[in-house]
Amino acid sequence: MASKYDFDDNNQQQPPSSSASSDLIYDPSFVPDSVKTFVVHLFRHIRDKNVYEIHQMYETSFQTLSDRLFKDTPWPSVDAIATYVDNDHVFCLLYREMWFRHLFARLQPTLKQRIDSWDNYCSLFQVVLIGVVNMQLPNQWLWDMVDEFVYQFQSFCQYRAKMKSKTEQEISLLRQFHQAWNVYGVLNFLQALVEKSMIIEILEREKQGTEQFNSTDGYDYNGGSNVLKVLGYFSLVGLLRVHCLLGDYQTGLKCLHPIDISQQGVYTSVIGSHIATIYHYGFANLMLRRYVDAIREFNKILLYIFKTKQYHQKSPQYEQILKKNEQMYALLTVCLSLCPQVKLVEENVNAQLREKYGEKMTRMQKYDDEAFALYDELFSYACPKFITPSAPNYDEPLVNYNQDAYRLQLKLFLYEVKQQQLLAGVRTFLKVYSSISLGKLATYMEVDEATLRTILMTYKHKTHAVDVSGKIISNANVDFYIEDDIVRVVESKPSKRYGDYFLRQIVKLEGAINDLGRIKLD
Repeated sequence: MASKYDFDDNNQQQPPSSSASSDLIYDPSFVPDSVKTFVVHLFRHIRDKNVYEIHQMYETSFQTLSDRLFKDTPWPSVDAIATYVDNDHVFCLLYREMWFRHLFARLQPTLKQRIDSWDNYCSLFQVVLIGVVNMQLPNQWLWDMVDEFVYQFQSFCQYRAKMKSKTEQEISLLRQFHQAWNVYGVLNFLQALVEKSMIIEILEREKQGTEQFNSTDGYDYNGGSNVLKVLGYFSLVGLLRVHCLLGDYQTGLKCLHPIDISQQGVYTSVIGSHIATIYHYGFANLMLRRYVDAIREFNKILLYIFKTKQYHQKSPQYEQILKKNEQMYALLTVCLSLCPQVKLVEENVNAQLREKYGEKMTRMQKYDDEAFALYDELFSYACPKFITPSAPNYDEPLVNYNQDAYRLQLKLFLYEVKQQQLLAGVRTFLKVYSSISLGKLATYMEVDEATLRTILMTYKHKTHAVDVSGKIISNANVDFYIEDDIVRVVESKPSKRYGDYFLRQIVKLEGAINDLGRIKLD
């Protein structure tokens, strides 16, 4: 268990210093005894392919030692610990990956450290792609590698775009290492992991029943390695995320298409992967006007978090889980305001939604200046941190352009919201009538018939979208067709959820039985 690697460092060797402990200068070559023990045991378990112990050390011991010894300093350098692990090249790459991740999470990395982290990822992924990797690592660690790789790319693009505060030395480094965190390099590595792992073919064979992958959570129980296959799998999610950051939602969804998100899979085995997948999938569908798909998946993941978040309270990802939870409620509010399909939302999620955003949802239906301000507010709060991947022209006057991509996406979104304003009146009348003549509807809406036909065509266009497979799907809760100048309304009837009703009553009954069981009778 991980606890056997957690040691009390109060009596162990301390780095030489004459100053107080709070003023200790970081010495990258000093390795505390507990860190020596940690790397020795982790190295041994990786060689033995002991996934359970690796996971315990990675998830628990590493976080405990970080909190205890390295709250505001980096871990010892890889050169300092290399002798304790026989200078093993692959382990040193893995250790550096953890070292940089800790640095990005706890401290402010320098430009040189950002570049060094890129070099380390290049070396690590090249070993996986070109070499023979004979080890099994926990899915959590493999997901964190891909997740951190994309995060550091995003962070570098944001950092580079803030040009006003750059020194001459920083600009010189950016010129010199212009290939570091290049968007093509990032996409190429992720795509290479997908192709080399043959994960798309593996998932296809699993659907045909000739191979197991999701059913074993990606692990190889025949003594092989899971590293390449699972990295390739998570790279599909990484590609979705990168394309969302670039504003290319169609390509992002195409990259995710091999993963069937309607089923449990390896992506659901890690809570961070599960949430990131659905968050970006839902956001991409929102921007492509596939509101029903977005609502359906947001509802499922929010219900899952509602039921399970208490089990993750001690997880390092807990704060991130809560943040994404709030962002997805905001996105669900936007979706339901643009496409009122409340029937798709489960009762518990709907109750939470009404508590958080009920008043705002009502105001957003008015499509006035206040409503647009609310759309702006929720989008800005819940959207990804969009990036401009291209490097600036260093010879021109230095300006900050880190907000340019965000402003463009916000502009496109609010333009779509304004177009939806036309549909509010149409939807109101269509809900009231089962059939109505064009002339009468035009009179009620105070427009001529030609303009009304244009509005009705706009309604048809805005309530339909094309999915990944090219099929036209409808987002309309109220649809219509025109026959002999008569608008005939077709309203979809919500399917009754008898199962949900019985489940709620069972839970209430079990609660009542438990209460009765606690009553002591004289």
